[in-house]
Amino acid sequence: MNQIETNSILRRLSRYARLLAMTGVLLIVGLLVLIQQGGAQHHEKNTEERQEAKSEVKVKSEVPGIADNFEIPAFADTDEGRLAEYGHRLITETYALIGPDTKKGISGNRLACSSCHLNAGTKAYAAPYVGLSAVFPIYIGRENKVESLEERINGCLERSMNGRTIDVNSEEMRGMITYIKHLSKNVAVGTRLKGQGFVAFKAPDRAANPKKGALVYQKHCVSCHAVDGQGVRGAAGNREGGFVFPPLWGNDSYNDGAGMARVLTAAKFIKGNMPLGVTHDNPTLSDEEAYDVAAYINSQSRPVKDGKENDYPNLAKKPKDCAYPPYVDNISQQQHKYGPFNFAKK
Repeated sequence: MNQIETNSILRRLSRYARLLAMTGVLLIVGLLVLIQQGGAQHHEKNTEERQEAKSEVKVKSEVPGIADNFEIPAFADTDEGRLAEYGHRLITETYALIGPDTKKGISGNRLACSSCHLNAGTKAYAAPYVGLSAVFPIYIGRENKVESLEERINGCLERSMNGRTIDVNSEEMRGMITYIKHLSKNVAVGTRLKGQGFVAFKAPDRAANPKKGALVYQKHCVSCHAVDGQGVRGAAGNREGGFVFPPLWGNDSYNDGAGMARVLTAAKFIKGNMPLGVTHDNPTLSDEEAYDVAAYINSQSRPVKDGKENDYPNLAKKPKDCAYPPYVDNISQQQHKYGPFNFAKK
């Protein structure tokens, strides 16, 4: 091989070496870029997740709740204040002001509204009134329409109080609405409060058992509501004409069209509030016990509401535990009343 050929080969080898070196550099640079981009994306994703988590915690922490020691604000010495105070009396002395033994005879039993809406409608997780004027009008499935607060109150008068509706401009309706507004005056419109409605409850994956519920009733409920479920009547100076502890069935109880006549609704109320004195965060009864005792109570006789077949015009909105037909499915009435409620709604 002569010198010229040797030099040519060396030049070609030198070019190959430079090309390999450049390729290696490019590969390294590319890998570095990919690693950097992946790290940036990972960092960005972690940052977004942290921000979302912080946002979720912030939202949860900012949701206002009804205080366990909620105090009814003083009633002002004004026309509105006096009307709100009258509304308070209507809630706590319903039987005395509009009960069946009065000239007005609006409610058909001798309960007070506060028999269920405890502490004059201020106890958290006992269907409190606090904040209601901030969320109504609201959709109600039973009528399949957006209802006013006045319409909702009339529904309670017809069902829980087994009575009749009243004019939305009557003094009684204005009084109750003004009282609810009085309790809700510090709640922003559209705000949902923690403590509205009832406690969280998980229905057991079985039918409720009234026989087991009877044992729970004997252990935890008899001392207030009596063996026969008729409660303790009031006396002079102490809810005279009404009840110290309300009846849970019979003529002076809610009728079969009331929300409390549904096992799941009753179980939620019972778990968070009974025996009297328990709090939502420290219940006495388990989900199973509340479930069974609700079934026992609702297995007893009570007033019958006419026209229930017209409830829930859109049957798809009918709750699973609604104990009266018609239904959109082929599930038996017995199962709709006592469960198990593990069937899918159509």
